[in-house]
Amino acid sequence: MSLDKLNQVVVYGLGAMGRPMARNLHKQNLLLGVKNRTRGKAQAMEKELNLTSFENDAVLFGTADCVLTCVSADNDLKAIISNLIPHMKPGSVVIDCSTVSPQTAQSISDDLAANGIVFLDAPVSGGVEGAKKGSLSIMVGGDRQTYKRAADIFSAIGSQITHMGKVGQGQATKAVNQVMVAGVAQAVCSSLAMAEQCKLDVKKVVEVLSAGAAGNWFLENRGQTMIKDEFNIGFKLDLLLKDLHICQSTLNTMDASLPLVQASIEDYKRLSEAGYGDEDISALIRLKRCELNHEDLPRESDNDA
Repeated sequence: MSLDKLNQVVVYGLGAMGRPMARNLHKQNLLLGVKNRTRGKAQAMEKELNLTSFENDAVLFGTADCVLTCVSADNDLKAIISNLIPHMKPGSVVIDCSTVSPQTAQSISDDLAANGIVFLDAPVSGGVEGAKKGSLSIMVGGDRQTYKRAADIFSAIGSQITHMGKVGQGQATKAVNQVMVAGVAQAVCSSLAMAEQCKLDVKKVVEVLSAGAAGNWFLENRGQTMIKDEFNIGFKLDLLLKDLHICQSTLNTMDASLPLVQASIEDYKRLSEAGYGDEDISALIRLKRCELNHEDLPRESDNDA
């Protein structure tokens, strides 16, 4: 295996996270090209960053020494990897920044290894804000030497980069992360809904709680927006719901369960079915308000009436 640093990266997946990650790689002269299942997004980014437009996938991926993938779901990632394998050269690397199950990560790693391609599972946390700032927390599973070869790539997109162990352990860490994200959202949304019910000045509540033992990122960054009913700013609740199902399946492999995970799945499923799936996860406060007021959750379309 080559020990050279990886420096010819193709970003595959230009969603809310992939686009800023590609921009940050470009700033460090690491971005070779981009790819998206909808060609228009890739063309727009090629124009924005003045990237070479390769004649076909064989040339694009055959030139790259690394492909960084960032997509929404396990099956999407499996389909992309299947399409990549014929074009990538032996010794090249796939770094996946999606959130998928540890089992999917291991299966993909095995498929790539059979073709001489190395895989790192490298899910990220920090949201769109972190992707734009290049300050993501990155939890990496896979071969340590390959992890070191990818150091410049990780430094371009993140500020906390940690090698967690073998393939799949990056995704297992992300599952743990999402359990905590869901728990914090439950606590903050329930507390602020209670504060409203107590007729408190909720802006002051956010300020005073943020300065004490209850202070946390979610309260500080989403508290004021929840007060204003602004839910279009961050991580979509449908994506957290998808991640919580991964957490649940990971627990199932250990013959274990966590009530917090099941309760959060039920809450976010109710919100999604009511039409709020594209809103930030802080939209959970909608449900908590209704529960405290003994009201039914209105459908999103009712709010526009």
